[in-house]
Amino acid sequence: MLTDLLRDTPAGVDAAWALVDGFDDALVHGLGRIDEERAAVLESLAAAFTGSPLAGRVADSIGKIIAGTVTDEHLIVLAGARSALLGAVHDALLSAVDGAAGRTREAWPAGTAAPEPGLLLAGTRSWLRELAIAGWHGVDHELAAGGAQAVQALLADPAARRLAVLLDGFAAELRAAAPVATLDRVPVRRWADLWTRALLLAQDGLPRPEPTPVSGRLLLLGADLHEHPTVFRAQAHGLLETPGGDVRLVRVSVAGAKVDTISGPSAWRMLAAFPVFRSALAEHRIVELSGMPLTPGGDLIWDESLAVPGESADPFTTARVRLGAAIAPPVPPLDRHPVMLAEPILLEGYTAGEEAFELGGVRLTVDLARLPSAGPITPALVAASTACLGLLRRDGDHWSVQPLAVQATVRKKPVVAHTADWSLGPTDAKAAKAEAAAGTAVDVLRERAGRLLRK
Repeated sequence: MLTDLLRDTPAGVDAAWALVDGFDDALVHGLGRIDEERAAVLESLAAAFTGSPLAGRVADSIGKIIAGTVTDEHLIVLAGARSALLGAVHDALLSAVDGAAGRTREAWPAGTAAPEPGLLLAGTRSWLRELAIAGWHGVDHELAAGGAQAVQALLADPAARRLAVLLDGFAAELRAAAPVATLDRVPVRRWADLWTRALLLAQDGLPRPEPTPVSGRLLLLGADLHEHPTVFRAQAHGLLETPGGDVRLVRVSVAGAKVDTISGPSAWRMLAAFPVFRSALAEHRIVELSGMPLTPGGDLIWDESLAVPGESADPFTTARVRLGAAIAPPVPPLDRHPVMLAEPILLEGYTAGEEAFELGGVRLTVDLARLPSAGPITPALVAASTACLGLLRRDGDHWSVQPLAVQATVRKKPVVAHTADWSLGPTDAKAAKAEAAAGTAVDVLRERAGRLLRK
């Protein structure tokens, strides 16, 4: 079944991408100056929604934009239409994954989310409208800097932090690229994704589903480490065994702020506030949860006081015995995008190469660029592997796997490595020496920060 998944593309996916690419091209040149060619592309987008609940609003908004009127209402309809197309692509691909894995997935709950009160988002929408009218080629230093005021207002409100961080990063990319018209290559799809998501998050009264407390045994499979200049995050994927007997796929994320000079294994020191989480990863222990909040999308909101480490459990054995029957969580509406696909998978019986695994005559690309410097897995270990626990991802028009753990044979000896094996410190002597030196700098920075706060 997996080879069929890797070989075939669901019907309609390519056509949906073509419509999205046409809209993204219009954003490059700006919605304030639509020529005949791009008008025809936008009309094709409207035609694709014929018979859907969005048909009337999409057709009306596109008609008004082609005529030269661009309002916030028109733009949110277009952002919604683009998101709906990508959501359909996501759902088709995810359905194929679930079919190949024999996985059952829950439906998104209806009527359980109460809208939050309206936030001061008008400034954000105004800046995003100016970007859409000017187009990426029209972004200069002044327009790129125009989002700073909106970002500062959002950062002051904890409820708007998600949008604030997204907008801050987007604005930083535009400032670094301005004037965009001089670029040899524009990241068309990426900027369209960021613009769309920001505009959707900038709507007043956006529903926020409430988490529910859960108890049971958490068996961790592996961790996806996100290393950025100012943030280090560990997102663990695991299985939650509930008292009722269900086994559910869940995620756990913890993060810590850092400076750019802290990297590699020493970045784990930024997560010192999460000793239970780190020891569970390093020692491959089951964690007993008691009333831990779980979002409808399958994310545990980690609270160390609600977690107790238990006995050890081998992640590969866990995956072989329990992963196939696990119930997958529904995908939050705004996360229905192909780039968000990251499904835990156990691969065995393949032929490993330097950049891909071969399964039944089909090549599966290995995403070596995602191997973290904070863990012990190397490209050489992946190329020598005989089993891999990883995340199945969709990169453009093909599937890839991001290794989270591998079993390999090195110099005739079995070796097992996980991305989070160094969460309590490197076990490799050379890495440990380097981390100790870097750790001194971390301690100095922390001590100096403490002095500043005390003053």
